[in-house]
Amino acid sequence: MLCVQSDQDSGIQQDSEGANQITPISKDDSALATKVCMETLTATCCSSLDTIKMQVYFDMNYTSRREFLKEINWMLESKLNQVSREIIDSRMKTRDQMEVLYRKIITFILLGSGMGSPSDVTSVQETTAVLQSIFPSTELGSFMVLLRRDKEQQLSELTMTVTGIRLFNKASKKEQEMNFSELMPAVLGEALMVTSEAIQNELSVTKTLAWKYTALLEKYHGSQPEKYVSLAQLTQALYNVRQCEHFLQILLADSRLSAKRIDILQKDISSQIFLLKSSVQPKTAVPTSKVFPLFKALSKLWSELQDEAELLNILNNIALRLQFFHTSHAKIFSKHPLDSLLDGVEVKTDKERLNEHSGERIDPAQLKQHEWLYLETTDNLTKLPLQYDGFCGYTLVNKDGLLLPGNPYIGVLKHKERLYVFNSKEAAMKFANRPDYFIALVAEKANSSPELIKLLKLHQTPSCVQAGKTLLVSKSENGTQTDVHALVTNIVKSYKWNEWELRRSAIKLADLRTTVTHSTQTHLSHMRRENTTQTWLPKEVACQCKRDGETGVPRPQIFLAGLRGRRDGRMEKINLTRSIHE
Repeated sequence: MLCVQSDQDSGIQQDSEGANQITPISKDDSALATKVCMETLTATCCSSLDTIKMQVYFDMNYTSRREFLKEINWMLESKLNQVSREIIDSRMKTRDQMEVLYRKIITFILLGSGMGSPSDVTSVQETTAVLQSIFPSTELGSFMVLLRRDKEQQLSELTMTVTGIRLFNKASKKEQEMNFSELMPAVLGEALMVTSEAIQNELSVTKTLAWKYTALLEKYHGSQPEKYVSLAQLTQALYNVRQCEHFLQILLADSRLSAKRIDILQKDISSQIFLLKSSVQPKTAVPTSKVFPLFKALSKLWSELQDEAELLNILNNIALRLQFFHTSHAKIFSKHPLDSLLDGVEVKTDKERLNEHSGERIDPAQLKQHEWLYLETTDNLTKLPLQYDGFCGYTLVNKDGLLLPGNPYIGVLKHKERLYVFNSKEAAMKFANRPDYFIALVAEKANSSPELIKLLKLHQTPSCVQAGKTLLVSKSENGTQTDVHALVTNIVKSYKWNEWELRRSAIKLADLRTTVTHSTQTHLSHMRRENTTQTWLPKEVACQCKRDGETGVPRPQIFLAGLRGRRDGRMEKINLTRSIHE
C-alpha cells in the first residue's frame, strides 16, 4: 500500500530564507503512524484496501501473452528434463536395463505429447506400438553411442513423430469426416467452455455494479445518504469495481485472441490430417522422408494447441481470483440491499452517458491557445493512450471523486503532449481554461485515495502525480560518480593466448575418436610438398669365408693320450687326420 503524507505532516519546516529543513519525527508520531498503517492493512471490510490488493495481485500474476507462452514452455521443459536426464545418462548392461530404458522413453513421449498419462494403460500400449514401428528396442544400442545433444534431438523427433502418428491413427478410425472435438485435449475442452463465457458474465456483473454506484454518487452529491452507508464507502466501492472492470477487459481480450488462435489451429490440424490421408492411404508403402515431416508438422500444431489451452486456464484462474478482491462492498450491502437505495434513481450505462453528449462539440475558435483532436481528423484516436485511462478529470475533482468515462466525440484536449477526454462540453472548457490547476487537484485526490494512482495510470506519468506538491515519500542526499576509465567494450573474450589451450580446442573440434583419417592425391597436389625424413643407414659388416686352393688338404692331427694323470706312464698315440678322399 502506498502511504503518502503532506508537507505539513512530514516533519518539514521552512526557515526565514525559505529553505526546507527536515526535522526528526518523534517516537509518538512514529508509533501513531505505525498504528494507523496496521489498522488500515488489517481492516476486514475496506474497499480501498481490497482495490490495492487486487492491483498488486494482478501485477504479480499477469504478463503479456508472449511471456505466458514462454512460461508454459519452460514448465513443460522442466517437467521433461528429469526424465530426459535419466535416459541420456543411463548405461545399459543387461536386458532388464534395456527394457527399463525403453519404458522411460515411452514415458518421455507421453509427457511431451500430452496425449494420455504414463499411468494410463491404453495410452502406454498405443505409444509402445507406434514407437516399436519406428524405433524398435534393438536400436537402443546405436542410440546409446550418440552424443548428448544428438540423443536430445532424437528424443524430440521421436516424440513429435509418435504424437503425429497417434493423432493420425485416431483420425483414420472414422470413415466419415472427423469430429475434431474428440481429438482436443481435455484441458482445452474445459477451458473453451468456461473461460470466455465466465469472464464475460463477470464483466457484465461488474459493469452493472459500477453503473449503480455511479448513479448513487450522482444522487447524493452534496448530501448525505442513509446512515448505514457513506459517500466514502460508495466512492471506494466504485473505484473497486472500475479497477476490476479494467482487469477483466484485459483478460477477456486475451481470451478472445486465444480462442481465435485455437480456431485457426483446429483448421490447420484438420487440413494436415487430410493431407496425410491423401498421402498414406492410396499407397502400400510411403517413404519415411516424405511422411515423417507431415507427422512432425501435425505434432507441432498439436503442441501449440495445448499451449493455448494452458493459457486459457491461466486467464480463467486469474479472473476467478479477482472475485475475492471486490467482495467487501458486498458485505456493506448484505443487510441493506443496494436496490433499496436506487428507488427512483435512473441507472445509466456508459454508452447511454456517451450518447447524451454526443451532439456537443468543442469549437476550436473559442479555445485557440490549446490543440484539440477529433475523431474525424485523427486516425485511431480512441486507441491512443488517454490520460486518466479515459475518465474525466474535471468530474473527478468537482464531484468528490466521481469517475465518469470521457466522450472523445466532444473533442480531445492535447496539453503538454498528453491527451484528456471529458464527459461534457462544459467540463472540457473549464478544464482547458486552467489545465495545470486541475491536474494538481487530481494528484491531490490520488494522495487521499492511493488506489487511484494505478486506476488512473498516474504511475506512468510521474509529473502528474507530483503536480500537487503534496506527495512526499522520502528525501535523501544522493551523488553519482562517472568512471574515469570506462571498461573497454571491444574486448574479445573468446581470445586465447595459451598454445596448449588452443591445441586442446583443436582436438575437441577435430573429434578424433569418431573421425576416420583419409587422404586423396590429385595431379594438382602431386609433388607440392617438401618432406624430409631421417633413417638409419645400413652398417658395414665384414666376414671371412673359406677359400678353395691347391694347398687345401687335410692337416695332420695327432692326439697323445696319457701324458698326465696316469701312474703306469703308458702313452697312446691317436691319429686324427681326416682322409683326403672325404
